[in-house]
Amino acid sequence: MEPIHFGANMPNLSVKDVPEVWAEALRQRAARNHRSLQGELMAILENAVMGTTPVAMPHATVSTSGRVQGWKTVAQIAAELDAKYPNPVTGVSRGVDIIRAERDAR
Repeated sequence: MEPIHFGANMPNLSVKDVPEVWAEALRQRAARNHRSLQGELMAILENAVMGTTPVAMPHATVSTSGRVQGWKTVAQIAAELDAKYPNPVTGVSRGVDIIRAERDAR
């Protein structure tokens, strides 16, 4: 399949008479996915047209290149890191200590 190039020569689509409940749900979905409403609608259309579905990640999208894009909460990331690195790192300077030393040196 040929890559898609977004640009000025692309058609505009319009959806009329969208129920307010749907519009609000789309705005909230866009906010959860850290996208504009336009970006969220494009992701939904891309998934529908390309036949892709989100994989193993909440609120994920699969781009035309096949790359999974999504997000995790801070709590999810912290839990994964705690599981991966159960013991704190020792014997090295902490970032906060390095910054404090730099500030104090001025």
